[in-house]
Amino acid sequence: MSDNPQRLVTVDRTGPGRFTATNARGGTVEFGTANGGGTEFTPVELLLAAIGGCTAADVDVATTRHAEPDGFTVTVTGNKVSDDLGNRMTDLAVTFAVTFPEGEAGDRARAILPRAVAVSHDRLCTVSRTVETGTPVTATIKDA
Repeated sequence: MSDNPQRLVTVDRTGPGRFTATNARGGTVEFGTANGGGTEFTPVELLLAAIGGCTAADVDVATTRHAEPDGFTVTVTGNKVSDDLGNRMTDLAVTFAVTFPEGEAGDRARAILPRAVAVSHDRLCTVSRTVETGTPVTATIKDA
């Protein structure tokens, strides 16, 4: 991991309701708005994917030290609301469905799964920790 704590993503408009995010390493993700007409993820779905992906990665590292899972699915749900506070998500929930093979290694992985999920939620997952603790977001316009 880099000594520089800053992370950077740029977002470019690629068409009506369509965008591409690019990270500092050159990776890209295409996304759009629901009215953009495509099948791309919306920004809200990317938020849900980021929460699920972050905690899935934490749990994967902890459990696969013992056994490779037979199945590993993380489902993230939430309700999009618009009220006095503006547009936002409520009732965010992360559900793990993980199975391991029979045997001693699978038993060890199953035994640590609840703790791995809890530690990811309580300490490790940067994305869900940021959402839960609340972090101010500033928006500015750069001079042309």
